[in-house]
Amino acid sequence: MPPEPVTRFAPSPTGPLHLGHAYAALIAAERAGAGRFLLRIEDIDQSRCRPEWEAQIYEDLTWLGLRWESPVMRQSERLPVYRAALEQLAAQGLIYPCRCTRADIRAALSAPQEGAPLGPDGVTYPGTCRARPMSDAGREDALRLNMGAALAHVGALGFMENGPVHPGHHRLDRDWLCDVAGDVVLARRDMGTSYHLSVVLDDAAQGITEVTRGADLFEATPIHVLLQALLQLPAPSYYHHDLIRDEHGKRLAKRDDARAIALYRAEGMTPGRLRQMLTQPVAS
Repeated sequence: MPPEPVTRFAPSPTGPLHLGHAYAALIAAERAGAGRFLLRIEDIDQSRCRPEWEAQIYEDLTWLGLRWESPVMRQSERLPVYRAALEQLAAQGLIYPCRCTRADIRAALSAPQEGAPLGPDGVTYPGTCRARPMSDAGREDALRLNMGAALAHVGALGFMENGPVHPGHHRLDRDWLCDVAGDVVLARRDMGTSYHLSVVLDDAAQGITEVTRGADLFEATPIHVLLQALLQLPAPSYYHHDLIRDEHGKRLAKRDDARAIALYRAEGMTPGRLRQMLTQPVAS
């Protein structure tokens, strides 16, 4: 028998949830079906996260009619797990310290920034610090994955995409990972981790069978599949859904307070009516 479906919704408490978050949460719950729907609070950026925003996440999701298991996983309580994974990758010689700023990276590129490759994290890192040993790492350093060395540790990899954007099985493009994704950051300065590292570790810890998230994160998936292989973690399937956009075609962000779920609630909208709004052609 196939495993029980387990999905999750993983917001960051850095502002009010908006229509895009409601859409993502409802899709995750729907994809869980009769299985398990989990909540995870991605609060590793302590400089921006606020307790009041976390409390409002629970209020908004409860108002939408969603239910999840307790206790809720919080990333800020999992720093030792991230540290252990970094130590494992360091022992394999797969990460290195990097002190480059964004300005340093732009200056190191031989081509103008507009013509440089753009990966999931922006302009592709040129490898300036790649030769630095981990023994040289300090508080001002980020930790990057040596993409070429990492790929040499694994065989052919792929993932199943169940969503509407790029359905089917995808093989990892090793050239794209090296030349476009590049040496991605796995631990940011004073944070102890990054999205790429924490998401694969957290999904594994929660037993997620299908990762549901926005189509804007589809390009990050090969990085996550590679990390799963390097860290010997289970490989879930993926469901990348369309994004909710405003009337100008721009995807919603935390700063779009006019689209906040709390404002719709305050204006007397019912959960059913908001769900109906999200089934209308406002997604692209």
